[in-house]
Amino acid sequence: MTSVGKYLVMIYDDEAKWAAAGPPAEQANHLRHQEFAAANSAALRGGAQLGESSTATSIRRDGNGGFVVTDGTFAETKEVMGGYYLIEAADLDEALEIAKQVPSPMGGVEVRPIVNGG
Repeated sequence: MTSVGKYLVMIYDDEAKWAAAGPPAEQANHLRHQEFAAANSAALRGGAQLGESSTATSIRRDGNGGFVVTDGTFAETKEVMGGYYLIEAADLDEALEIAKQVPSPMGGVEVRPIVNGG
């Protein structure tokens, strides 16, 4: 178990499902996130929705001292990171209880402790 600290809750979504669901589903989910934020304001240290994966740019070292910059995410997957919350919790168990409340109807969440700084 990790001690008192900060945790990153990464929200993964299936963008194709969101596109098919349309604006009413997006608006309803936005309201659920507002409710989550209000209910967990004591633990929240930050968070944001990210732009669609088509707006991502990836940077990798090329092995020759330079970089390769490409459009898109690092990996082509069905679910991509769509947003995040930075939370503070007494331990991993508390962080997981908070993360279970994060609206993610088209995907899921991943929780990781912040180990350096934050």
